[in-house]
Amino acid sequence: MKKWLLILLLLLIIMPLIGGYYYLSQMSFNTDKLVHLKLPVTTTIYDKNGKKIANIFKKQHRYYATFDEIPPRLIEALLAIEDTTFFEHPGINIDAIMRAIIKDIKAGKLVEGASTLTQQLVKNTLLTREKKISRKIKEVIYSLKIEKELSKEQILEFYLNQVYLGHRYYGIKTAADGYFRKKLNELSLKEMAILVGLPKAPSFYAPTKNYDLSLGRANRVVSRMYELGWIDQTTYEKALQENPTVYDDTLTKNKAPFIVDEVMRRCSDIDDIKEGGYQIYTTIDLALQAAGRQALKFAYDAAMKRASTLKDYNATQWEQLNGALVSIDPRSGDILALVGGVDYKKSAFNRATQSRRQPGSSFKPFLYQVALDIGYSGATELVDIARTFDYVKNGRKMKWQPSNYGRNYKGILTLREALVHSNNLATINLVYDIGLKTMLRELERYHIANLPHDLSLSLGSISLSPLELAEYYSSFAAEGRAVTPVLIRRIDNLAGETIREQESNTTQVTTPEQAFLMTSILKDVIDRGTGRRAKVAGIELAGKTGTTNHSVDAWFTGYSPTVETVVWFGNDNNTPMSRKDTGGTTAAPAFQYYYKELIRVYPQIKRRFDKPEGLVETTYNGVKEYFTETSKAPKRKQAAPRVEDEELLF
Repeated sequence: MKKWLLILLLLLIIMPLIGGYYYLSQMSFNTDKLVHLKLPVTTTIYDKNGKKIANIFKKQHRYYATFDEIPPRLIEALLAIEDTTFFEHPGINIDAIMRAIIKDIKAGKLVEGASTLTQQLVKNTLLTREKKISRKIKEVIYSLKIEKELSKEQILEFYLNQVYLGHRYYGIKTAADGYFRKKLNELSLKEMAILVGLPKAPSFYAPTKNYDLSLGRANRVVSRMYELGWIDQTTYEKALQENPTVYDDTLTKNKAPFIVDEVMRRCSDIDDIKEGGYQIYTTIDLALQAAGRQALKFAYDAAMKRASTLKDYNATQWEQLNGALVSIDPRSGDILALVGGVDYKKSAFNRATQSRRQPGSSFKPFLYQVALDIGYSGATELVDIARTFDYVKNGRKMKWQPSNYGRNYKGILTLREALVHSNNLATINLVYDIGLKTMLRELERYHIANLPHDLSLSLGSISLSPLELAEYYSSFAAEGRAVTPVLIRRIDNLAGETIREQESNTTQVTTPEQAFLMTSILKDVIDRGTGRRAKVAGIELAGKTGTTNHSVDAWFTGYSPTVETVVWFGNDNNTPMSRKDTGGTTAAPAFQYYYKELIRVYPQIKRRFDKPEGLVETTYNGVKEYFTETSKAPKRKQAAPRVEDEELLF
């Protein structure tokens, strides 16, 4: 006993003096790193309704909570189990240190730390976790210094945000959201007790791993609060009986990976985007994003089922089939849903924004809208006959002999019927009669890039992403005003300041009454034309199919009175699908599925198109037709405008 007392005396007197002198003389004890603590904070992406889409972080997943956000009861629970005299001591607890030294001497090694919350914070931010006397002396000196430079409230705030709480959760706010899907002010006492009990052994006590052990630790916290008189018996007994529901969520909680990837691409100029704690508010509607994903999968499964019945079915070839869906609010520009592929886990390539494909007949409405705006009407007669075009290319005489799908020719038919049934030859002859120069000049108002300066324009031989096509189509869906789609409305920094905000740009490309003429035709496409598989009972829809040569691409682009949607299907390697895969058979069912979900999720959504003033409605040749001051009812056969130099047509 005398031996141990002597050792204790020596330790108590000599070691602190020697250690203190050495470290005070050798070190500056710079506390700036802690005083100005900058923790990596998770960036969060939200949908338009404030629902979380995903967490974005680099190494540590952490939400930051200011002291004012932390419930007083949670702080009491923490102090009860970790540092009861926190508000009285100067950073170290002498009595606890003495008790720990005695236990350490008896054990012959460091077994008890006696660390205050201040010391724990110092150890986790300024020092290593090694168990050495030298490190302990540094810890004491740093703690005394920190208590003079930070308030008790600041120390608690830093501690509760820095501390690791298991399951790769850093900080109390993160753990509350992760384990219980709650905000701090929504936690029960037992849930608070579980959280503050974790720092002792985060992995061991993590409720997702060892639920019973976690409850036992929490009960000790609650009991300690009761012993201290900080809670009454009723609260104590209620907390002991509670068994909170614990969730084992992924850290990112990524509900829309294609959206997250696209957001990150658009925020690549923000250097600390994964650690700056930004709040990114998107235009996405998570309910519609889910509907879009399901719609694409539904149509994909149907296409694969059809393919399996083909005589020349090749499973390897059909592995290339994929699709994309974009849905926007054509008036605000909000991108409501953006699905870049059938299965993100198999392919993260975003075909909605990164793939450029030919729209085929989906492009025809732009040509027909030009015709309407220069005086044609839905009743204007067009010529739908086979025609051979002779032209010279690179000094060689060439021939072009386009045909209709199915090689059927109508001879003479109205503009409305030509678009409803997507007749290629009628469209080519329309562009030819209007004149390529005139057509290209009129199309400039849409700001469509890279338009071909030849008659292949008639068949949609340009390259567009589904998102770009949605942008251009918005002029039909929004009464003649084209809108620039927006994905990110606002970005706030950790301090709540808005650092980026985006508004939509709109351009008036035609009048509401002229745009309605196109809507009325595209309604017929769905009601009785090539887009019948897109029809949904109970809501008016307008749209257009598109199929390129050899069924390389299949499109359906359309809209309801308030929502516009583009669907694309094709093989990633640009090889043809089967001849059965067209815009009407493959893409239209996805469109239909999506709008069925739309009216299920939002049953009060507007379902009928408004008719602007200035329209004359009548029945023409047995079909409902509309006329305006520009697009008047034909009184005689219209003469074709003068055709330009044929060399310009190819």
